[in-house]
Amino acid sequence: MAGVLDGVDQRTKLAGHNRFELLLFKLVGRQRFGINVFKVQEVIQCPPLSQIPKSHSVICGVAHLRGKTIPVLDLAMAIGLPAVGRGSDSYVIVTEYNRTIQGFLVGAVDRIINIGWDQVKAPPSGAGKDSYLTAVTEVDDELIEVIDVEKVMKEVIGGQEEASDEMIDNEVSGTGDHVLIVDDSSVARNQVKRVCVQVGIECTLLKDGQEAWDHLSKMVDDGTKIADFYSMIISDVEMPRMDGYTLATKIKSHPEMKDVYLILHTSLSGVFNTSMVEKVGANKFLAKFEPDILVQTIQEQLKEFHQNHDD
Repeated sequence: MAGVLDGVDQRTKLAGHNRFELLLFKLVGRQRFGINVFKVQEVIQCPPLSQIPKSHSVICGVAHLRGKTIPVLDLAMAIGLPAVGRGSDSYVIVTEYNRTIQGFLVGAVDRIINIGWDQVKAPPSGAGKDSYLTAVTEVDDELIEVIDVEKVMKEVIGGQEEASDEMIDNEVSGTGDHVLIVDDSSVARNQVKRVCVQVGIECTLLKDGQEAWDHLSKMVDDGTKIADFYSMIISDVEMPRMDGYTLATKIKSHPEMKDVYLILHTSLSGVFNTSMVEKVGANKFLAKFEPDILVQTIQEQLKEFHQNHDD
């Protein structure tokens, strides 16, 4: 797998064109799953793992890679499947999510495919709220399942769910304000909503860029000025049907929408995000999920929003 991730610079050029690359892999059995290549640092054969006493049952141990110690999670166990064997034929996908590095133990790694986000669909409605799927797509007449890694990370590793009390500015009230939250992960949507509720903001939650675009377009058709109705839009980047970069480009290119404050909020890391924010016209980029930074950003925008609308 040494060359599987060569040419990451080329992959960044896919962003903003509603396209991405998916690394296909297997856990146990024949079902193939996918993960966005841009979140993957490397793929290695499973190294020796050191056990962690009293750790979560899904954590196989820690791996020591080039001076770093990273936890390795059995991804199959995390989503309720039998454990992946830790033999020489298994692999670890080393990833960066929400500014943390971790490895996912998988049974086999297949290949990388280049597809459009419009080829990626939301999970079947029958999947239910306990499903670990965030999207599905079809390759070679076979259904590929994209796992909601943010849900896995929350359940296994946890993290701060609400903003600290000392970060709440009591002089900034969100009462009467409305925020649009767009994210394909139910965990991520509710995390952002929880922070908004802390400052009294009403929220509308949508599942992908296409759903958000349809919603905003209907509002405009009904005569609503988006920048007056929504204090801000907080959108994920990776989403089925229409990604956040494409959504941002469409919003900022629309004469009746372009003035709304738009935050791109993503677990994708990398310096290219700053230039992408400028390219698509978004107002700000925030890495997931740091509730204190999120609430600070929200409150700063509320102050500006109220100043502009109270004059």
